[in-house]
Amino acid sequence: MRHQTALAAAAISVGLAVSMSSPAAGTAAPPAPSPSYKVDRARAAASADRLVASGAARVHVSPKDKIVRRGVTAGAGGLQYVAYDRTHDGLPVRGGDFVVATDAAGNVLSTSVVQTAPLSVSTTPKLAAAKAATVSRGRLAKPSRVSAPVLTVLAEAGGRLVYETVVDGSSAGANARPSRLHVLVDANDGTVVQQWDEVQDADDDLTYYHGGSQRPSHIDTTASGSTRSMRDPNRPGISCANQSGTVFSGADDVWGNAGGTNMETACADAMRAAAAEFDMSKTWLERNGLNGSGGGWPMRVGLNQANAFWNGSYANFGRNSANTRQATPTDVVAHELGHGIFQNTPGGSGGSNEKGGLNESTGDIFGALTEWYLKEPRVTEQISGTTALLNYDPPDYLVGEEVDLVGRGAIRNMYNPSAISNNPNCYSSSVPGMEVHAAAGVQNHWFYLLAEGSNANDAANGRPNSPTCNGSTVTGVGVQKAGRIFMETLNLKTSTWTHGTARRASLQAVLNLVRVGKATCTDFTRTRDAWTAVSVPAASGEPTTCTS
Repeated sequence: MRHQTALAAAAISVGLAVSMSSPAAGTAAPPAPSPSYKVDRARAAASADRLVASGAARVHVSPKDKIVRRGVTAGAGGLQYVAYDRTHDGLPVRGGDFVVATDAAGNVLSTSVVQTAPLSVSTTPKLAAAKAATVSRGRLAKPSRVSAPVLTVLAEAGGRLVYETVVDGSSAGANARPSRLHVLVDANDGTVVQQWDEVQDADDDLTYYHGGSQRPSHIDTTASGSTRSMRDPNRPGISCANQSGTVFSGADDVWGNAGGTNMETACADAMRAAAAEFDMSKTWLERNGLNGSGGGWPMRVGLNQANAFWNGSYANFGRNSANTRQATPTDVVAHELGHGIFQNTPGGSGGSNEKGGLNESTGDIFGALTEWYLKEPRVTEQISGTTALLNYDPPDYLVGEEVDLVGRGAIRNMYNPSAISNNPNCYSSSVPGMEVHAAAGVQNHWFYLLAEGSNANDAANGRPNSPTCNGSTVTGVGVQKAGRIFMETLNLKTSTWTHGTARRASLQAVLNLVRVGKATCTDFTRTRDAWTAVSVPAASGEPTTCTS
């Protein structure tokens, strides 16, 4: 009763703020498959609004809160995800966002809420904004610009007042990388509460990773008069450029020389991988483009570092430390664009260090999904009487094994994360504070067990056996279904994302998929078994039963 009274005092905004990308002139997206259901986005939004306004959903609203609907995201089987933000006493609330899931007809299925209590916090700071800016500037080695601090409420218990500041610049040293660092400074005592970087790094055309000079691989390019350019006409937004952002173009449609140091070849590899990820997302995951609105993102090659990164707007690719190959194999390209998918699902990419690890794992998962969708061969052929190894990036659950980024083979292992740099196979209290690429191991291991199980016994084809943390035997659901479950989990993501909330959301995601005929209760059990097998404990409020 108290909850309903508080909610009645909050305003529900019914204006949608949906980001839509406009295709470039003369381009057209591949035709969408005809579904067996009719999606009613307006009814989904209206049903979610009524649920929130009724007080039936436990979204923990206080009298000073305002709830604002931000958009509706489409999922598999006609599932719709209505995302909400909130303000408190006129200030943005980080961690107060939530998602309401409906079926195609707009019938509410579930909610995803992380905030645990109504907010009750003073919005008057004791610390001057200028002091917060100074603290934030000191968190980056070479700052070039500091934004004006914005007062924000963190949804921790009854709330915490902070300044959020964005610091642009770079790290120090010969291999300095760009940075766009978000820093949250306590508005009362000046301590740094959280920080995260928008820039996420990786540690008939001639491609290097898709057949080499002996087996040219086709990429889609755009014609304008007598000039061709590396812009995909069928997948809006996808293009490839040099470091200054100039898209590669030429008088013909032949690109590169299949060499590991040629930039046109690097772009051909990147375009091939991006197109595969775009098509996989549509065909396997029923996502509308990489960004959820029918589009993708630009890419650049030629970064003079043994690295690749996503900067919030485009993916940038360097080369290996030996300077013999560019960092554009399928899984590395799909990893960086996978950060874009994480950013463009509810809850965005900003947040805690633990969320950063889950973001890195998301990139690895999309890399694996794209490799398995493309399913290139593992071949050695006789060409002109000579045995020749053709360059491909066949599917597996290793990350970056083809580029050999720093001379030690793969940079991460999903079926046995501890095999590389002793990254964790199992969740523990130390994981949330770990370096994010190492922390990716736990969710990577979960995904492998969900897809292939613990006893796949097919190492020759990229599917070896995998140890479990509790000695259990786990049966997989297949890589395509595992990808669909993971995508629907991301569609329930909130701004405060942890391994526990990911586990809870994944179980709810399976139940939603069961409701629309895209999963079974067996999938529910196997999803839960995989989380338990990597030592992620049951989360408060997670579903415990499934009924078909």
